[in-house]
Parts: sequence; C-alpha cells; structure tokens
Amino acid sequence: MKLASLRSGRDGRLVVVSKDLTRCLEPSGGAKTMQDLLDRWDELSGHLQDDYRKLNDGTIEGQPFDQSACASPLPRAYQWADGSAYINHVELVRKARGAEVPESFYDDPLMYQGGSDSFLGPREDILAADEAWGIDLEGEVAVVTDDVPMGVSPEAAKDRIRLVMLVNDVSLRGLIPGELAKGFGFFQAKPSSAFSPVAVTPDELGEMWDGAKMKGALKVDLNGEAFGRADAGEEMTFEFPRLIAHAAKTRPLSAGTIIGSGTVSNKMDGGPGKPVKDGGVGYSCLAEQRMIETIEHGEAKTPFLRFGDRVKIWADDGEGRSIFGEIDQTVRKYDGP
Repeated sequence: MKLASLRSGRDGRLVVVSKDLTRCLEPSGGAKTMQDLLDRWDELSGHLQDDYRKLNDGTIEGQPFDQSACASPLPRAYQWADGSAYINHVELVRKARGAEVPESFYDDPLMYQGGSDSFLGPREDILAADEAWGIDLEGEVAVVTDDVPMGVSPEAAKDRIRLVMLVNDVSLRGLIPGELAKGFGFFQAKPSSAFSPVAVTPDELGEMWDGAKMKGALKVDLNGEAFGRADAGEEMTFEFPRLIAHAAKTRPLSAGTIIGSGTVSNKMDGGPGKPVKDGGVGYSCLAEQRMIETIEHGEAKTPFLRFGDRVKIWADDGEGRSIFGEIDQTVRKYDGP
C-alpha cells in the first residue's frame, strides 16, 4: 500500500494513497499519524490494506491527492541514521577530500546519525545562508523500521522493514572537512533532509524489491535536465538488512526509525561513471561529478547548487509510473528568522 502525511500540526495527518497517486482517504482503524501506525502496525495495518484495496477498486472514492500538500511521510522521527552503502560514492567523495578509503569500509558499513526533528516536505525549499557552503543534493533510498531488537541479525532484520521511500539528503560540502577534522562527525554540514511524498510497503514494489534493496533507476533532474539515472539495485555493498543490523548492534531501534542507503552510485565499464548526456547513468550528487571532472581535467567544472536551482528526485515502476511521487525542491537564500 501507499501512505502519505498531509501537512497538519507537527506530525501530519495520515492518508492512504491510491496506486496511481491521484486519490487518498483518511484510514479506518483509528490511526491519525504515520508514527501512530508504526507504533501499532500489527493492530492497524490490516485496516489500511483494506482501505487501499477499496480506494483502488473504486469502492471508496476518496478525495484528490495533492503532492504539494504533503509533509514528509514522517515529519519528525525518533531516529534518522544514514548509511553509505554504495562504495563507489565513498571512494569518489573521499578522494575529493584527499582522504583514503580504509579497508574496513569494504566490510563494515559507514553510518552517521542525522537530525530528525525537522524534515523538509517534498516540495519545500532548500534553505542556505551562503552558496559558499557548497550546497549539494544526495539522492537516496530509505526504509522505515518496526521495533528492532538490539543485536538483530541481517536475516531477521528483513522482517523489520515496514516502508520504503526516497530521500534528498542535503549536504553542505564546504562545511564537511572542518567538522570531520574535529573527529566528531557531521552536524552543521547536514541540514534538514527531504523525503518523497509517499512511502510504500515493500510488497508494493513487486519485482523491484528483492527483500533487501530496491532495484531500478533513481531519477534525478537538475534544472529540468537529466542528471542521475543510477540503478539503486546495482553495486549496493551493504543492503538494508545489513544496515539495520549495524545500527542495532549496541541498542534497540524504535518503530519509526529511518535508515538511509546513502547516495546511490554506479560505476560504468569499470570506471567511475559518466554523465547522462555522455551515455552514462550520471550521478546522484554533485560531488561525484566534480570529482570525476577533477580526475579527467585537473579541476572541477560543475558548481554546487546555487540559489534558484531546482532538484527533482523520483523513481518509476516498470510501466513508467511514479511510485513515490516526486521530491521537487528549489534552493533559496535563507535570510534569518
């Protein structure tokens, strides 16, 4: 089934969304918010599945669904932990900073804990005070978990995945080196992330979900032109069950925990990749293209995001229909509160 949160208060108003993303309805069974549903999944999900069936077969008409009225599926979450599961991305971005990739990165997931109290809606502006901060997009896939016990195995973690959605994990590249040099991780360099209008249950993806990851192109457009078409199912070194198990090694995870894949990244013919216009699958962040330009030309030519730039992220099913709706954001200057 497909679910969304319409803007309402701090935690949104939960709705069931039709498969074609044209209609929605308030769910039966008493769930008012996405977090409430996740807290009582076994009790409530059956009611929502029935609502979803009736909405799609026309038994219930519902109301028009407007993606621009959506908050993040979870407008705020108890936890947002983002991995870096595509090693090609890790290699390129670390090379851009003049840093080597430790051998441990190839068999032990990299993960940071991001801010989860103020997610952006899928159509909200990306705000930054200064272009010199190096504003970058990062197209990712994420899952939302049920309660996860400490020490869960990757195999058992598969059954804890409740929802799948897309992410624009905004990064401020100019602030990252200084923060990492302190030896204490990201904070200011990772402002609010944006998630797709709709979150879906894994079964909704059909053959695009293999139990551990989503297959198919994560599509990224920049200012109306194709920028990224990397396949989320290719070269994912650490699949979602492994990422969940990593996060839960020393503590349990509460229902509503969001685990991100990190930037989706593919190599091409053994190389680092090519832009879409040159016959490649492109990139899911600007830092990768800049690194490849540096390798090939001695310097980066592509700028980071500028005020007025527009980013769109989405994924289609096998028939070319949008699965999650679209993240569609414009970069704007923040002039203070």
